[in-house]
Amino acid sequence: MNNAVATQAQRPKFSVMISTPSYQKTINNTLRDPRKAQRFVAAITSAVATNPALQECDPATILSGALLGESLGLSPSPQLGQYYLVPYWNGKKKCQDAQFQLGYKGYVQLALRSGYYKHLNVIAVKAGELVRFDPLTEEVEINLNPDELAREASASIGYLATFEYLNGFRKTIYWSKEKMLAHADKYSPAFSKDGQTIKKGGNTYKKVSFADFEAGNYPKQDEWLYSSFWYKNFDAMAFKTMLRQLISKWGITSIDLQTAFEQDTVVESEDYVEAAEIALPDPHEQPDTEPEQSPGQEEAVDLNDL
Repeated sequence: MNNAVATQAQRPKFSVMISTPSYQKTINNTLRDPRKAQRFVAAITSAVATNPALQECDPATILSGALLGESLGLSPSPQLGQYYLVPYWNGKKKCQDAQFQLGYKGYVQLALRSGYYKHLNVIAVKAGELVRFDPLTEEVEINLNPDELAREASASIGYLATFEYLNGFRKTIYWSKEKMLAHADKYSPAFSKDGQTIKKGGNTYKKVSFADFEAGNYPKQDEWLYSSFWYKNFDAMAFKTMLRQLISKWGITSIDLQTAFEQDTVVESEDYVEAAEIALPDPHEQPDTEPEQSPGQEEAVDLNDL
């Protein structure tokens, strides 16, 4: 057993720490409502119990991320997809940390809750549905396939996000999948559109193109190379990117939404790993990383985009 795995094994689990007086005091002092605290403990304990990778994380980082989600009024349930606690390897601490990551449904919730929006939505545009798109005026016309099962099975060729204020103002943006791929390739070091060669611990690994990854044309023993959320759920990350682009450039942001923008800094790098990967012969240590860009910048990066 290497030192990293030994250190990980010696660290108390969240299921133990959540019941300690110090953690209970932090929760009660933060939430200031016994019923709310009880519900919070039950919800986050359940979310962690269903995720083996999270169970290996530093309990303090789990609690910190969960309390942030609670302060925003979001549920930790993975099924709801409002926010996630994402495990990554912290090279300095030699352990797994949990990082708060806002889901695209969390963006929708926070925006609608602000009271400015009548509706807000994002969809994938499927093959054969795009009728016309004018990049100058940003006018887009689509003809959605009424067969939902057929739509689900079809390939995504682009993404459309739209909102309408209560006062009637509307805004819609459209990105082709090629543009989204270029965005992910540019802003996520852990993602490679065309494939790349990676050197780690004296070993060389080949990361295939995203097209080959989607087709399953890669060695399954190299699965750890594709731990970025852009590989795990490209459409979900694309939805999040579209909402972030739309809201940050055209929308009104509430205090909660601004906080979410600032805190949504999930680590995306070649050294992003999940718990199961620590035992690999190639040690993946997380270097110091900066958030890719702040939400207000021209090309706001959502990592996390995952």
